[in-house]
Amino acid sequence: MAGGPLATTLSAIAERAGVERLTVYRHFPEEKSLFAACTAHYMSLHPPPDPRSWSGVRDPGERLQRGLSEQYAWFAENERRQASVLRDVEALRARGSLPERPPFETPAVDVLSSGWRVRGRARERLRSAIGHALSFYTWRSLEREQKLARDEAVELMVALADRAVQT
Repeated sequence: MAGGPLATTLSAIAERAGVERLTVYRHFPEEKSLFAACTAHYMSLHPPPDPRSWSGVRDPGERLQRGLSEQYAWFAENERRQASVLRDVEALRARGSLPERPPFETPAVDVLSSGWRVRGRARERLRSAIGHALSFYTWRSLEREQKLARDEAVELMVALADRAVQT
């Protein structure tokens, strides 16, 4: 629903689905299962970029640039929904209704951090920089609040990753 997870009541869900509240409770006995089902439905209608599609780009900097460009385009297309859901994420995590990391993030960081030929602490810094770059909040800050163009925002985050691998 438009208000986000915390603003949506089970009664509203039941009404929209044309069923009784008890039916919703039977199918989704806990908040976590309801949130997962709603998220899966939304993602099937608005799929985020597939990190595996970036694997074919050999140069790690170019791969990161492509991945961030696609992810930032998806954020722009889904901004209203992402903002309303993420507004509630911390409260839902505190209730144990959400995982600590978005399911997309780890595979994306794995793909985008491969091929950089760094180890140890430099690899940890690289993965942190890429994880930061993939965040909706980072995208929103760069493009919406700081008014950077998409290519400028991506270029800045690629430069951050380049700096992270330097010793």
